[in-house]
Amino acid sequence: MTAATVQRTPARKATSGFSRDRFENRLFAILRPIVIVLLLLVSLFPFYYMVLLSFRTLGSLLADPGALWVSVEELDLSTYIDVLAPVSDGGQGFIVFMRNSLIVALSTVVLTLLVAIPGAYAVSRLNFFGRRQVSGLFLAVYFFPAILLAVPLFVFFTQIGLRGSLVGLVIVYVSQVAAVSIYTLRNYFATVPVSLEEAAAIDGCNRLQTMWKISLPLAMPALVSNGLFIFMIAWNEFLFALLFLVEKRDSWTVSLGLSQLSGSIEVPTTVLMAGSVILTLPIIILFFASERLLVGGLTAGAEKG
Repeated sequence: MTAATVQRTPARKATSGFSRDRFENRLFAILRPIVIVLLLLVSLFPFYYMVLLSFRTLGSLLADPGALWVSVEELDLSTYIDVLAPVSDGGQGFIVFMRNSLIVALSTVVLTLLVAIPGAYAVSRLNFFGRRQVSGLFLAVYFFPAILLAVPLFVFFTQIGLRGSLVGLVIVYVSQVAAVSIYTLRNYFATVPVSLEEAAAIDGCNRLQTMWKISLPLAMPALVSNGLFIFMIAWNEFLFALLFLVEKRDSWTVSLGLSQLSGSIEVPTTVLMAGSVILTLPIIILFFASERLLVGGLTAGAEKG
């Protein structure tokens, strides 16, 4: 062993005490819970404050508007009663609005999926002229702002007598989201192994049976997430609901009803917050109810490598 080698050996031992991997693991172990807590505060605090305001009386709010915690005795359900009560009883009639929104949103989800599923499957599996161009066209349609179509659709549905009806609103929503739904589902159908469909064809299944028995069960997470996305759009949409339904209060959706609350100086802030909670709550319930399907990888293990 040379003298140079002997001199370099202690230097190696000195530097071997620092491990970059160990340092990064410890750093991320400290930062991870901090970042998670900060994100939870940023996302949940506005909703918490909205719920808190909806349960407070107007006098309590005026006395201490910045309170982040109130006693049980201060909680009041009269704001929700006021929001949900019919107009004839002095309320805001949100039960009717929620019923209308539910009809519109569920109808939009069902009709859109009935159109988008066979369309997406055809684009992803069938070979025809202009296949790639058609896929890009579906996405390009979604890029047009809704405000450009508002006036033509308003005139058209007025002439055919569907303005002011929920049927016309459902038709507009389906035409708006069908293109992007086809594009989204097409990308997921493309990930389903072709060998599974070939095996089904060998067993005697035709194209429709293969799609129903093989592709759709494997694409269930995409169908659920896409349906939830469509439901959220139809539930929260405001522009076309305002154009088509503003003259008929009995046909208002919940977003249109909430906008009327926010635009009225006679409605207390607590009632407005109660309406906001009612508008947000169905989306949250739907998300947590479908969370398992949203994150589940149902294609895992379907094909042996």
